[in-house]
Amino acid sequence: MFDIVDQSRHFHRNYAMTLQGLPHSGTVRSQLTAGLRDILPLAVGVGVYGLAFGLLAAQARMDGLQTGVMGTIVFAGSSQIIAVERLVAGAGAGAALLAGLALNLRLLLITASLRDEFAGRPWWQVLLGVHLATDENWALMHAMRARGRGAGYWYLVGGGLGLMAVWVLSTVAGTSFAAVVPEPRALGMDFAFTAAFIAILRSLWHGSAMLLPWAVSIATVLLAGRLTALDPTWTLILGGLGGAAIAGVLGND
Repeated sequence: MFDIVDQSRHFHRNYAMTLQGLPHSGTVRSQLTAGLRDILPLAVGVGVYGLAFGLLAAQARMDGLQTGVMGTIVFAGSSQIIAVERLVAGAGAGAALLAGLALNLRLLLITASLRDEFAGRPWWQVLLGVHLATDENWALMHAMRARGRGAGYWYLVGGGLGLMAVWVLSTVAGTSFAAVVPEPRALGMDFAFTAAFIAILRSLWHGSAMLLPWAVSIATVLLAGRLTALDPTWTLILGGLGGAAIAGVLGND
C-alpha cells in the first residue's frame, strides 16, 4: 500500500516537473505563428523553384501524387532536385539516391547545431524538428536571435511547416503544369535550380575561414570531372569529402 502511495507521489511530482518544463501554450502558438509569418518572403522563392522541380519530376515520369509524397517524406529541396536530375540523366536509382544523400550531409551539421533546442524534448518533437530543419528556417531562426528576438524550437517548426506547405503545393502544381510546358529550359526555368543552390551557398558562407575548404572542394570536383570518367555523383561526393577534410584539419566546423 505504501509502495502504491509512494509511486503515486513520485508520478505526480515528475508530472508536475514535466509541466513546468513545457512552454506555455501561448508561447508555443506565438512562436509557431511568428515562424510561419517570417518565413513567407523566403517561401516565395522556394515556391518558384518548387514549380521548376515539379516540371523536372514530370520528365522523370513522376505524377502529382508521387511528387507530393516525396516532398512530404523527403522534404529536402536541393537533394530532391539533384536526385531527380540524376534520374532524368539516366544515372540510375542508386546513383540518384547517393547524390541526394551526399548533398544532404550538410544537414548533419545543421541538426547537430540544434542540440540545445532538442535537449529534454520528447522523441516526437526531436524527430519533428529534425525533419523540418532546412537551410532557410535554420538561418532565419539564427538571424532573429542576432536581432534580439526569442526565436526557439517552435519558431523553427513554424517556419518549417510553412516551407513544407509551399514546397509540396508548388511541386505538385509544377507536375500538373508539365503537360502545357513541355520544355522548361526554353523558358529559362532551369536557372531556378542554379539560383536555389546559389542562395543555399550564400546562407552557408560564414567568412573567409571557409574559403580554403570551399576552394579545395570546388577544385576536386572540377579535376575529377575533367580527368576521370567518374559519374558526376561521385565527383560531388569527392568534393564534399575533400572540403570537409581540409575544414577538419583547420579546425573549422
